Amino acid sequence: MQETSPGILLTALRADPPLVQNITNFVAMNIAANVLLAAGASPAMVHAEEEAGEFACIAGALTINIGTLSAGWMKGMVSAADAANRAGKPWVLDPVAHYATSFRRQAVDALLLHRPTIIRGNASEIIALAGGTSRGQGVDSRDPVEQAQASARIVAKAHGAVVAATGEIDFVTDGDRAFIIEGGSRFMPAVTALGCSLTCLVGAFAAVSPTDPLAATVAALATFAVAGENAARQADGPGSFAWRFLDALAALDGPSLDRQARIRAA
Repeated sequence: MQETSPGILLTALRADPPLVQNITNFVAMNIAANVLLAAGASPAMVHAEEEAGEFACIAGALTINIGTLSAGWMKGMVSAADAANRAGKPWVLDPVAHYATSFRRQAVDALLLHRPTIIRGNASEIIALAGGTSRGQGVDSRDPVEQAQASARIVAKAHGAVVAATGEIDFVTDGDRAFIIEGGSRFMPAVTALGCSLTCLVGAFAAVSPTDPLAATVAALATFAVAGENAARQADGPGSFAWRFLDALAALDGPSLDRQARIRAA
């Protein structure tokens, strides 16, 4: 992955900002848009059934997050995923609490039929997606990422996708190759929608590196982890961390990212 290091991809993203369509939840829209802007990408929150599919054809990548799911939004999600596939655009699925209700399970099953390029979830979501029993409660993960690694490989092979299980550490695999990314901050789980925003950032990097979604996912997670570490140095708590994180993300450049990123093969 040396020729497509995180720093190289971040530099490429900033040089030619990708347009990223995000069908995400109400809680995440503002922070996710700000995260993408700080990273250098161009966010678009387009979810309506009447235009989601059309817009997916012009965006560089699509992200779908089922956090605040509704029947109307589901139609927009399916339309956008179908259009992204037909246009050859990468798309990212965030199966938020898909194990919690039958509506969510059915939604994720339907979206998986449209072959997501990348699946990003917390450890509990990935374990459940592989058919295992997780300890997740609502949107909160109660399982460590270490316990989700085998599940991530299973899901990756079953769906032909790159899978990321994120938490205190991050694990990314395409079913064969795998990487662990360390970093971040203990404040991150206490800030609403940062995980959802990470999914959107994965989409931005996928737009820059559509032929290598594994490298794109590793780069996005490394960028998030390094920005989190940098922001935490001056933060007194989750409130001050939230705005410092955006500043740290905006201040990060390619060479600094490659120097600070802690990535190892798994």
